[in-house]
Amino acid sequence: MPQVPAPRPPLLAVSGATLVAAARPAARRTAPPGPYARLFAVSGTRAFTLWGLLARLPAGMNGVAAVLMITAARGSYALAGAVTATGLAATAVVAPWTARLVDRYGQGRVAVPAALVAALGSLALVACVRYGAPAWALCAAYAATATAPNTGGMARARWAHLFRDDPAARHTANAFEQAADEVCFMLGPVLAAFLCTTLAPEAGTLTGTALFVAGTVLFATRRRTEPPVAPAPADRRSPLRDNPRLALLLAVFLGTGALFGSLEVVTVGFADAQGHRGLAGAVLGLQAAGSCAAGLVYGRVRPAGPAGARFRRCLAAMAALAPLPLLAAHTGGLPALAGALLVAGMATAPTMVTGMGLVQAATPPGRLNEGMTLAVTALLGGIAAGSAAGGWTVQHLGAPAGYAVPAAAAALALLTAVAGRAGDGPRPRGRGGGHPVRGPGRTAGRQEIS
Repeated sequence: MPQVPAPRPPLLAVSGATLVAAARPAARRTAPPGPYARLFAVSGTRAFTLWGLLARLPAGMNGVAAVLMITAARGSYALAGAVTATGLAATAVVAPWTARLVDRYGQGRVAVPAALVAALGSLALVACVRYGAPAWALCAAYAATATAPNTGGMARARWAHLFRDDPAARHTANAFEQAADEVCFMLGPVLAAFLCTTLAPEAGTLTGTALFVAGTVLFATRRRTEPPVAPAPADRRSPLRDNPRLALLLAVFLGTGALFGSLEVVTVGFADAQGHRGLAGAVLGLQAAGSCAAGLVYGRVRPAGPAGARFRRCLAAMAALAPLPLLAAHTGGLPALAGALLVAGMATAPTMVTGMGLVQAATPPGRLNEGMTLAVTALLGGIAAGSAAGGWTVQHLGAPAGYAVPAAAAALALLTAVAGRAGDGPRPRGRGGGHPVRGPGRTAGRQEIS
């Protein structure tokens, strides 16, 4: 027979010569904090997130700012494309080495010098453009920006360290970081275009450089949440060596990068063909908005089932939605395309969140920043290939047909993942990069900025 809880005794008080009894107020029930509130209840997380966002915003500004600055001074999109392509290629080579130094010596010791070198490259590019330097000098200056540290990867490494024993919290943190990336790539191009067209052609690059340096310095000085430096690994070879699991994931990221790169070029071409070239950025922003919203929702859902199977399901959703822009481009105008990109973008963040989690799991101990930077490098390589394929298709077959390229890239990424069963396999020892840790390293309930 169930027991009925005893009633709580009343509160007693004396008023003059009278004893007064009053019922006790009902106990207040506090709802448990949501998944994102749990993240930011940890001391120091608000600070490194804020400054990390400031450092990452220029990533969405730099390409547009460089193109607008160079074309305003030289009138050549070919030169602007060559300069930005040189910077992309240099980043693909240099970024993994910068990340390896971060893993070896710590974020605070490496990020600031690397950021200052990259800033000097940006300032040199401005000077070269302004004073009529030859094309090779512009390319060399922009190549120097390749030392820029991967702030997004460093932020994910901090979350992985803080919540190394809480897979659900790491999932939410990865979803938040992906949404933050999307916000930067929504706002960055708009801010760069506004500065370059209303103030001066150099304003976008100069503002982005200032924000990047300030954000990186402030991020790097938040030492409380920084992962401890791992001992120097005995094997100093690339994490890709004898690691087919990671290699397969990077091959899938090449395909997803090709989707992103081709989608951007083809959308610019389609908007131009429709007579609305100036709206291309806003239309692409809807794709990022859909991804951002889906990422935040995905972060609130507790992961179910093996991560590898979830990754393949996300890729299947991306491949299923990728033909929507192709259909909209052939049957409607720019408004129909905007709606299709908004819906198609909703598969992006869940795919990237799950994929980055798998990269973290597949990276050898003590090499987390390097592993995630290799993933970004694979994405950049795919973006470069996709941009070239999309541009060729638009030039020779027309803008509507160009949307077949991102659809094919999504299908290729899915086939690669299914054929190799991407994400399956044993987890390496030292979860979250294998950082040596002691104690939980968190103070729940304290919400100070430090």
